[in-house]
Amino acid sequence: MSLFATLTEDGSYALTGAGYTAIIVIMLILLAVACYFTSSSNVVKNGTRKLVFAAMAMALAYVTSMIKLLHMPMGGSISLFSMLFIVLIGYWYGLRTGLTAAFAYGLLQLVVDPYILSVPQLLCDYVLAFGALGLSGVFHNSKNGLIKGYILGVLGRFVFAFLSGFIFFGDYAPEGMNPAVYSFLYNGAYIFAEAALTIVLLAIPAVAHGLLRVKNMAVQNA
Repeated sequence: MSLFATLTEDGSYALTGAGYTAIIVIMLILLAVACYFTSSSNVVKNGTRKLVFAAMAMALAYVTSMIKLLHMPMGGSISLFSMLFIVLIGYWYGLRTGLTAAFAYGLLQLVVDPYILSVPQLLCDYVLAFGALGLSGVFHNSKNGLIKGYILGVLGRFVFAFLSGFIFFGDYAPEGMNPAVYSFLYNGAYIFAEAALTIVLLAIPAVAHGLLRVKNMAVQNA
């Protein structure tokens, strides 16, 4: 990993300039794939609209992820509804676009706040955990699809966060506590707390109506 990352004193890896560049290029390719190559017809027009709305959602997710209502000591936080904005992409455009854009967002998080122990840990914590938010696309045409998709996406993220905590960070568990229990409680605390706040927000009729109007604009002519 010497070309893309260097080993630091604490045993983790720091991205090099080539590493940052490679991740940004891959992220942009994934976003282009999500927006331009998952449309059934009129690829350029539909893809451009998808790109605008997906980029807007990713930007809002990034900004709100920086607004932390609670920051956990070993990583993870309750943010200002940041997961919702990635879930929206799948809710608007379906599973393929949702997953691909969510994977791209995971790479964005890796660029912004990297903590790398190994390639498997990188994939689990960033690509798969954030990418799972795109599972919301399963319910993009369902009644109450946003809430159902949000719950599924959050559960997907939790599964990978739990696996990462158990496999790669189990040594941080308090003495006498099973690493699996520690990972479940630690990751569940911040992920499900934010999810509960978001579901309360989505249950407000004015918010639900406003997000439905945004979806109608996002999928117009798609």
